[in-house]
Amino acid sequence: MITRFAPSPTGPLHLGHAFSALAAYDMARAAGGQFLLRIEDIDQTRARTEWEAQIYDDLHWLGIVWPEPVMRQSTRGAAYRAVLKDLFQNGFLYGCACNRRDILAAASAPQEGVEPPTGPDGILYPGTCRGTETALLPPGTPGIAHRLDMARAAMGSYAFTETGEGPNGESGEITFSAEAAVALLGDIVLARRDGFVAYHLAVVLDDAAQGITHVVRGQDLFEATRIHVVLQRLLGLPTPIYHHHRLIRDDQGKRLAKRDDARALAKYRTDGATPADIKRMIGL
Repeated sequence: MITRFAPSPTGPLHLGHAFSALAAYDMARAAGGQFLLRIEDIDQTRARTEWEAQIYDDLHWLGIVWPEPVMRQSTRGAAYRAVLKDLFQNGFLYGCACNRRDILAAASAPQEGVEPPTGPDGILYPGTCRGTETALLPPGTPGIAHRLDMARAAMGSYAFTETGEGPNGESGEITFSAEAAVALLGDIVLARRDGFVAYHLAVVLDDAAQGITHVVRGQDLFEATRIHVVLQRLLGLPTPIYHHHRLIRDDQGKRLAKRDDARALAKYRTDGATPADIKRMIGL
């Protein structure tokens, strides 16, 4: 068993991160496996070296150890670009110049006043640029995002094993069809307009490169797992076992975010908390 924790160095780790990291670490140790750390710093406009250093410090304080060197997304640009180029040349990607306002307007136009369908990434893309000259622009073109043509990419039926629980209690073998992928996921972005690879492609490639066998993460990413399973088959990569866990929420029931500095691990440490205190707070 190989698990991982993959934070972004864009802010302090909070209680939710502690839960996810400890869950993945404990699962690997219990099985006599390995826990890996990955730094998701692909977006260099937001990543900060001080936050990366804080991640290492906080995790070590929790008693978590990992082998070196740590994989960092910022070193994997060539691997991402090669896959994007291959997908584009084989007709699975197309260029898209739409911004969020364009997508909302186009998706809402057919039935004014009716909420447009949404997927894991928000409003499903209505296909505005598909079949246009923009669609023919290759990855790396300034200001152009690249989307997966889901109707072309998805085929047959899909399945993944869930050993945790989705937000609606989903567990065990989770299946879905190619038709469901088109209807529920849409043409998701794999390369962003700003030139960065999108999360969905990066995480699939990174997990495969690290040989991750069990993905441990929050329930907020459960719906995105279908995207990852489609990409894994399309790219000929193995599908890990998934374990989605409950989210740590604030007093109002909202999921913790990096802006919740009041619940940052560093603040608890400064206030005198111990790793055992943190584990009690998050129910471990």
